Amino acid sequence: QVQLVESGGGLVQAGGSLRLSCAASGRTFSSYAMAWFRQAPGKEREFVAAISWSGGVTNYVDSVKGRCTISRDKAKNSVYLQMNSLKPDDTAVYYCAAESKPYGWGSVNEDEYVYWGRGTQVTVSS
Repeated sequence: QVQLVESGGGLVQAGGSLRLSCAASGRTFSSYAMAWFRQAPGKEREFVAAISWSGGVTNYVDSVKGRCTISRDKAKNSVYLQMNSLKPDDTAVYYCAAESKPYGWGSVNEDEYVYWGRGTQVTVSS
């Protein structure tokens, strides 16, 4: 059974940092692009960051550029999101996802992702 399990969320003050982790099990995702999405209350889920299958290409939504870094550890079958200078607008449930096709660059379109975690809550207080 394939599982993506996120962790690392929590309550943090504005300006603080969090490091989200996503551990995959049931299969290896070393040949698949992976991404983070988020969904704030009352809003649609949105793309946050993606990393290519090789790890050499990353992509971010404009609102987190310069504040967040996505990375992966193929040996651990895991992907991470380091978030700095957090803002109240970053408050959301953060989801990890893996693309359905191998050797991708990391799409911003959630329809390209077939495996999803259950999410981890990030709350940023002002």
